[in-house]
Amino acid sequence: MGISEFILMSLLVILAIVAVFMRDLLAATVVFMVYSLVMAIVFTELRAPDVALTEAAVGGGITTLLFVITISKTARREEDD
Repeated sequence: MGISEFILMSLLVILAIVAVFMRDLLAATVVFMVYSLVMAIVFTELRAPDVALTEAAVGGGITTLLFVITISKTARREEDD
């Protein structure tokens, strides 16, 4: 395993943990989009360009767009600390 693969896999784990523990849904959606794009890079490194393109289009594009539209149509509640 090369250093670039180690960095990409570490970044994927960090992004997954950050996305789970984010309190703001919009910020978690952006982190999820970055996760999907890094995953597309991993698929490219694994020499699977068709899977990488699908992951970038569906995971990074369409799913993120649907999440943002859904979040914008819901009401936000402010919690008192």
